[in-house]
This record gives sequence, structure tokens and C-alpha cells, in this order.
Amino acid sequence: MKKLIVLAAAALMAAGAQAAYKDGSYTGEGKGRESQIQVQVDVKGGKVAAVKVLKHGETEMIFAAAAETLCPAIVAKNGVDGVESVAGATLSSDGIKAAVKDALAKAK
Repeated sequence: MKKLIVLAAAALMAAGAQAAYKDGSYTGEGKGRESQIQVQVDVKGGKVAAVKVLKHGETEMIFAAAAETLCPAIVAKNGVDGVESVAGATLSSDGIKAAVKDALAKAK
């Protein structure tokens, strides 16, 4: 009986670890090095389906490296947990991740 309870608790914890979000499009903002970064996060089937940068005032070349790397990684991880910042674009990366967190908070 104890094993069954432990297994049930473990299954519930594992299910809760994969956050389910409400379907829709959500916007969020985060602070980069030079500006506020605004993103749109699309949720389909309870999971992050797409991340798109709507506007920013960062240095384009540096920001592009962060956005091109982070957006697909955030989709793959279904959020920002475990997504590494891009070297050389740390503050822009942090701004993107903060903006996505802000958007996903609205999707819960």
C-alpha cells in the first residue's frame, strides 16, 4: 500500500512539473541591456508553441544571436527553466526570458 501511495505521489509531481498553460497568445515584457523587450508567446495544446519578439531597442547584432537561440529553446523546454543565456548577450537573453515568464504568467 505504501508503494502505491508513493508511486501515485510521484506521478502527480511529474505531471505538475510539466506546466499546462491556457491556449492563446500572450504578450510579456522584460528588461534587456538597453531597453524593454516585448515578446508574444503562443500556447497550443497547453504547451508553448512559438515565441516571437515584437519589439526591442537592443543592439541588433547582439540581440539577434540571443533571439535566434533562445526562442526555439524556450519552445523545446516549454518555458524558460533550463534555458541557458547566450554568451556575449547575457542581458538581452535575460530580458527575453523575463518577457516570456511575464507572458506565461498570464497563461496560467
